[in-house]
Amino acid sequence: MSTRISVLKTYKLYIGGQFPRTESGRATALSGRKGQHIANLCRASRKDLRNAVVAARKAQPNWASKSAYLRGQILYRAAEMLEGRAGQFADELRLQGDSASSARKEVDAAVDLLVHYAGWTDKYTQVFGSINPVASPHFNFSVPEPTGVIGVLPPQAPGLLGLVAAVAPLVAGGNTCVALASPTHPLSAVTFAEVLNDSDLPGGVVNILTGLREEILPPMATYKDIDGIAAYGTTAAEQALIGENAALNVKRVAFHPADALAGDPYRIMEFQEIKTTWHPVAVG
Repeated sequence: MSTRISVLKTYKLYIGGQFPRTESGRATALSGRKGQHIANLCRASRKDLRNAVVAARKAQPNWASKSAYLRGQILYRAAEMLEGRAGQFADELRLQGDSASSARKEVDAAVDLLVHYAGWTDKYTQVFGSINPVASPHFNFSVPEPTGVIGVLPPQAPGLLGLVAAVAPLVAGGNTCVALASPTHPLSAVTFAEVLNDSDLPGGVVNILTGLREEILPPMATYKDIDGIAAYGTTAAEQALIGENAALNVKRVAFHPADALAGDPYRIMEFQEIKTTWHPVAVG
């Protein structure tokens, strides 16, 4: 009786709505909780990061100009598709060491979080915007507008919920992003790219890389076409590197603990610029 060799999946990058291999040709073998070889992952390079930023920059104006209602519908569609593939995501989380119950809870929490931010897309501007009193015949409005392209460092774990918690508020607010999946729990993050790709999200709005933080973080912090960095569960050394380089090229930075994953509209506002408009009023 012969035994067959399993064909292991090679998880690719997600850049500009496509799934390219890394330009470097490098791959990393991923082991499961029992030490078995479960998948191959692309190891992104600086050039891959550059390609992802170019895609995010190209997509950002169109995404920001879409109606809040449409952005909410797309996030809600992603939640529907994630729930439809809940069994697959739970299996991947178990392969990486989660128990069956914790894996299912994480998938459910990720679905709920997408629905949460889908509901905020057409509300946060009302909550955080204002009509300002002025001593002249004008209407004066202050409204939040997206910052632009955001680099994202999700927590090492949980792999799925951490990515969703970091990316969803940025997308809800009209930003585009480049996220580096958790090096220790990357499977569900890469599969989540497939969900986004099938949910009517325009290519380039969310770009997902796999690789090592020590290789991707320095160029992410220094890249001038990245407007901000959202980082979760970073070390003191990583925060110092991000803070110093962000100050040199005027990036907005938000640091959060690895377990700060609850839905919160203030996460949307972390990467919003308040723009004020004056409109004259006719004086009779």
